[in-house]
Amino acid sequence: MQSPHSSTKARKQRTSASRHASAHSSPRLTTELDVRIGVFRQPAMQTPVLVLNASYEPINICGARRALVLVLKGVARTEEEQGSVLHAARMKVAMPSVIRLLEYRRIPHQTRALSRKNILLRDRNACQYCGIVLTAGELTLDHVIPRSRGGLSTWENLVACCHECNRRKGNQLLHELTEMKLQREPRPFSLHTSRHIMRMIGSADPSWRRYLYFESEPELQFVA
Repeated sequence: MQSPHSSTKARKQRTSASRHASAHSSPRLTTELDVRIGVFRQPAMQTPVLVLNASYEPINICGARRALVLVLKGVARTEEEQGSVLHAARMKVAMPSVIRLLEYRRIPHQTRALSRKNILLRDRNACQYCGIVLTAGELTLDHVIPRSRGGLSTWENLVACCHECNRRKGNQLLHELTEMKLQREPRPFSLHTSRHIMRMIGSADPSWRRYLYFESEPELQFVA
């Protein structure tokens, strides 16, 4: 007799396989709804949290785990809550949706640090070859020009990729493949990208809107 755990695991595998099959049979551009679903389908402690400077300017997006650490250390305070509660051994903590730094932080004018997290954020959690939107744990990074063929780890050569496309591409160049191409040219994480992603994620969370949608926009910069 099949155990409940095995049955649940089998259902998850079938669902994942179905999503991949659909994406590869009919490639399409990623929609804003796809992005919001992909981002908010993360595990609870990785749910995105909007970070405000002490002046209430939006300056970053971090995971819920990092936001809780900042709040518990007294570095930030919770401005908006998600509605769920984290139950610890001796306390209950409301999960934040928006936090604000208690001391003003001057943000340097620079591109965000090159990292796996920022590559996935730039690419909206979507495979850049087939367009399927997945959680961070279901994605990997692909070197457009493989490292074995001289490719470097740069903004222009790294893209989010599902495991199936990663296996299909292997160490080949795109011009050597007839059925694979990039959905968009990979570029560094710019100010425009940061603003666009903040708004796309924020459109799924009403508590973010009051901090993101206003007539006179401040200069948004991200903490690397």
